[in-house]
Amino acid sequence: MRHQPQKTGKGRNMLEKSLEKIADTILSLDEASLTSLWEKYKKRMERFEPSREWERAVIVFFIINAVRAKNQIFNDQIMKKRDGKPAAPKAPKAGPILRRVK
Repeated sequence: MRHQPQKTGKGRNMLEKSLEKIADTILSLDEASLTSLWEKYKKRMERFEPSREWERAVIVFFIINAVRAKNQIFNDQIMKKRDGKPAAPKAPKAGPILRRVK
């Protein structure tokens, strides 16, 4: 695992700005396009090897899941506000199944 020393002060502000820029880029992507890549990165992540490519695949897989989860929460909240009542929990889809890969 690569670990960088934690930055403080100005370096931390730069880190936050970099992460926010990454988030803005990700938010501009189409969920359907991301979802079409889900299986590819899931399979790649499951084939562990100590490489930069494997690490990148894990990050991409979780980015795709993060966008899907964000959109689900967003849509549930919109429905809740529109209906004036709490959104009912939905049955899990055959979608992202998160599990620890050893």
